[in-house]
Amino acid sequence: MNQQIDNVLDTCGLMCPEPVMMLHQAVRSMSQGDVIQVLATDPSTTRDIPKFCLFLGHELMAQDETDGVMTYTIRLES
Repeated sequence: MNQQIDNVLDTCGLMCPEPVMMLHQAVRSMSQGDVIQVLATDPSTTRDIPKFCLFLGHELMAQDETDGVMTYTIRLES
């Protein structure tokens, strides 16, 4: 994927609910169509971030895990 990333949010080391709270705050200052990449180490983000996207209508473009770090690539739709 050769997608432009507009913002990177590093929540590594933070536990629920902080990663999703920080993501919610970050998207408020972004525009529709922007892409944010979230880095997280909290396993609950594998449940919480997809639900966040579904609830708010954002596109979860990619989800990956490498060495305990989850990476989420999200396009803002609303």
